[in-house]
Amino acid sequence: MPADAIPTLSIDTPERAFAEALGASLRRYGFAVVADHGIDPALIARGWGLTEAFFALPEARKRRWYTARAGGARGYTPFRTEIAKGAAAHDLKEFWHIGRDLPAGHPHSATMPPNVWPDAPGDFRETFTALFAAFDRVGARLLSAIATDLGLPADWFAAPTTDGNSVLRLLHYPPLADAPADALRAAPHEDINLITLLLGAEEAGLELLSRDGAWLPVSPPPAALVVNIGDMLARLSNDVLPSTTHRVRNPSAERTGHSRYAMPFFHHLAPDFLIATLPGCISARRPNRYAQPITADASLQQRLREIGLRG
Repeated sequence: MPADAIPTLSIDTPERAFAEALGASLRRYGFAVVADHGIDPALIARGWGLTEAFFALPEARKRRWYTARAGGARGYTPFRTEIAKGAAAHDLKEFWHIGRDLPAGHPHSATMPPNVWPDAPGDFRETFTALFAAFDRVGARLLSAIATDLGLPADWFAAPTTDGNSVLRLLHYPPLADAPADALRAAPHEDINLITLLLGAEEAGLELLSRDGAWLPVSPPPAALVVNIGDMLARLSNDVLPSTTHRVRNPSAERTGHSRYAMPFFHHLAPDFLIATLPGCISARRPNRYAQPITADASLQQRLREIGLRG
């Protein structure tokens, strides 16, 4: 293993030991690699197959499930729509969003719209509803370990994330035979949510910005999850857990003719949760950097405007 490679952790490690190892990796890198996560490999394989089949549909057909300026919350978002905060060029990607299904009349319905489902490929809705639930369960387990590492009760995040505004994103980075010189598959950015759980990083391209200013490849073993801290958890923890800048660089010459697929799950707080710095993360050496609390939805809407998904 290279000297600065992110270690691969097993979620099957005893709870206290796993919490300490996960916390150590997240504090150092803002990232962790987690194996043995328990998501059914057959379910994941079906998800990859359906992801490829959907993005292979004609552009006009995919756009039937696109709603311009709706924040990309559900359904399809076309190629080169999203732009990283502060970036000069739009990202070289297209994606599909699946959110949490809420019962009729739920108080969060105003900020969490219903899902949009395509009429093809078959079993799309059933497969990704099941994958959403599986990611949600693993995310809750990881948040329990993070709470333990922060000195909080293991179930601290359970209430704040009940009916949270989490999103499963199906990502397609098309072949780049004629890639623009000024654009990347995903320009340097930070995630907005609590934690991100990512499948599909085995294909080279994901890199994080290390403390010394170098880009460090994130190279998990097959089927492992890459986990990273989002801005909401960084804010909550007073940057004890850092939201690390990362990117997806363009492929090497021999891979320009190949698509890249990824499946991130953005684990979110409930929209009305007030993000106020945890008292245990404030000290004389680390004064509160976020004195003004903000709701999770206000934070999200601000970022959506910054990345070109909402007017």
